[in-house]
Amino acid sequence: MGDAATAPDTRLLDTFSKLLRHHAEHRGDRIAMREKDLGIWQSWTWAEVAGQVRDLACGLAALGLKRGDRLAVIGDNRPRLYWSICAAQALGAVPVPLYQDAAAEEMAFVLEHAEARIAIAEDQEQVDKLLQIKPDNKALEQIVFDDPRGLRNYRHAFLHDYESILAKGRDYAAANPGFYDAEVARTKGADVSTMLYTSGTTGRPKGVMLSYDNVLITARNALQREGLTADEDTLAYLPMAWVGDHIFSYGQALVSGFTVNCPESSATVLTDLRELGPTYFFAPPRIYESILTTVMIRMEDAGWLKRRMFHYFMDIARRCGTRILDGKPVSLADRLLYRVGALLVYQPLKNTLGFSRIRLAYTAGEAIGPDLFDFYRAIGVNVKQLYGMTEASVFVTIQPDGEVRADTVGTPAPEVEIKIEPSGEVLFRGPGVFQEYYKNPEATAEAKTAEGWVHTGDAGFFDADGHLRIIDRAKDVGKLADGSMFAPKYLENKLKFFPFIKEAVAFGDGRAHVGAFINIDLEAVGNWAERRNLPYGGYADLASREEVYDLIQENVEQVNRDLAGDSHLSGSQIRRFLVLYKELDADDGELTRTRKVRRNFVAERYGTLIEALYSDATTVPVETEIRFEDGRTGTFRAELRIRDVKTYPPAAPAAQAAA
Repeated sequence: MGDAATAPDTRLLDTFSKLLRHHAEHRGDRIAMREKDLGIWQSWTWAEVAGQVRDLACGLAALGLKRGDRLAVIGDNRPRLYWSICAAQALGAVPVPLYQDAAAEEMAFVLEHAEARIAIAEDQEQVDKLLQIKPDNKALEQIVFDDPRGLRNYRHAFLHDYESILAKGRDYAAANPGFYDAEVARTKGADVSTMLYTSGTTGRPKGVMLSYDNVLITARNALQREGLTADEDTLAYLPMAWVGDHIFSYGQALVSGFTVNCPESSATVLTDLRELGPTYFFAPPRIYESILTTVMIRMEDAGWLKRRMFHYFMDIARRCGTRILDGKPVSLADRLLYRVGALLVYQPLKNTLGFSRIRLAYTAGEAIGPDLFDFYRAIGVNVKQLYGMTEASVFVTIQPDGEVRADTVGTPAPEVEIKIEPSGEVLFRGPGVFQEYYKNPEATAEAKTAEGWVHTGDAGFFDADGHLRIIDRAKDVGKLADGSMFAPKYLENKLKFFPFIKEAVAFGDGRAHVGAFINIDLEAVGNWAERRNLPYGGYADLASREEVYDLIQENVEQVNRDLAGDSHLSGSQIRRFLVLYKELDADDGELTRTRKVRRNFVAERYGTLIEALYSDATTVPVETEIRFEDGRTGTFRAELRIRDVKTYPPAAPAAQAAA
């Protein structure tokens, strides 16, 4: 277990640079960070990290970074980029992480809006985007890069190698003894610690200003509630610009002193996960689904004996595994069978996934399918849901141990209050409530009341056990022409619970019935097609096959059967659907960088297809320009099928009550 220094008194250590110094002094030889480079895990102790941050902070000061300035940080999860955040904070500057996969024009808005004077970029790819932006950006003065590969012949005077900034920092510290410690001492808990931009689902991203108190207190409260210690290992692989990564890979690590591990690349995350075996893990439902899909595909290719054993013991796990995990009573026979299953199936499977050491795993961002949720918990992986947002410093609710269900997001996090407006909208307040939106007082006033309550924009309610259930975005909840409730996100999530459906967009507000666009999951459906000897030439070809439409229709009709048993939503069963000829893509503006659908944009771009869903047509012609991965463009022409699907009469009230 962690030592007494695991949760230092944050009333005294009220900023992250102070916490870093504390860890360097009290656990200096413990591993703070690891990074996999060229197949080998490199490690840094807390003392080494503190030294790197000090040198970098002094180097940035020599470069002109001052208190109150904004420092842009752009790239994959790299120790040096996390240290850049801490170095900026030590000087009283405000780090602004950007999404590393953002196009230059998306990045340009954030850099200009934040007025970042200095940017620290991971590699040539990010530097090139910054060089494209810089001529039109009056604020950006200096660019620092970490990885020098490909940059040897770049001769710009404002472009600096990371190592040269460390050297500048050492010289600056020698010439200004006591400078760094004095700057750290000036930082206070009430100061702005970071600025994180929202995903911009409905408009321009907003800069959410969070104080040290917001992030630090929220991180500490969640650690204490879950019993996490300095002995944890976590994998940092989600975008650094996302508030979840800022809490899990930065805030909580500095509060508790646990170890953060950076994968070699986004392509090696699952391999690195298996090697590392973290004890604390976060992933959106899509990651859990992708991992499970890979397992099921491999299992279908296994021998008959192995398949039979797997399915037999998974039936045992579904019957009693979750009850054992929750500490509930289970018969002796089932408990013994489960132990045999753990030896033969569950533990080897967890080892293969990299989940054998997990004490706590979270999921959030989207609803997770009950079957998916139950699978992981049944084999002994303590996956729980939380509900959060950037404006809350993540945690609004957390599922308590022993009260974990797929249809709720838990109870209020420590020190968080929640209330439900008469309209059904969820409001909260607590220590994580953001300070304001940068340069946007109107949006701040709309989001946050004078009493500190924040409008989430989500509709929900508390169930009989005091757990919060989220239905949909409040503004998206509408009505069909007959007055039936229409909650598009709820329907889309139910569709995406199936492994063959990657994305879905539902329509119906003010309409006679519900229609839907479907994106198939190329890997899952491709494997399904190969096992049936169905040839295909790519996504569009596979998506258009009659057999694939039959497969998706089964999934849609299963959703309708489930909806028939819901007294609130039985009227919003899906009547017609089509499978899109392309995947919705953030680069095309159809999704945000956090993979949320830009509903209005999709409705505008695909208006002709939507109208076809509400006509008598069984096909709709499509002609559009497409861009290939190598940059070439071409014209796509096709006749998209539209399928009618079966709907079901609502369950009788007595049957609903019995359920």
